[in-house]
Amino acid sequence: MTDINPAGTVWLAKVAGAVAGSAISLAYLFPRTRREAALRFLTGVTGGVVFGTTAGVAVAQRLAIADVLSDTETVLMGAALASVSIWWAMGIAIRFADRNGRLTGAGGQATSSKDEGS
Repeated sequence: MTDINPAGTVWLAKVAGAVAGSAISLAYLFPRTRREAALRFLTGVTGGVVFGTTAGVAVAQRLAIADVLSDTETVLMGAALASVSIWWAMGIAIRFADRNGRLTGAGGQATSSKDEGS
């Protein structure tokens, strides 16, 4: 089996772009815990696979390079972009939730900010 059909190539490009986007993001914003790393990595890969084609086409049209890129390159670029975007969005959401809603008290118990004033 030396030939890869076009649908297989697109899926391979989606997965490769999504994994690459999450891996690159790991170098820039390291997660605090293993659970956070796994959650953000899986969310980034899933988002890259789901939104890779749409994001790639949108960026290629916006930059006026759609006629220069192949379908595989467009999908690869879009999957990586979607993965990076989701990785950063998840990081910001987790940091925001930690700061404003899920403050951790003694013993690792989650408390609300209202409980601390008592």
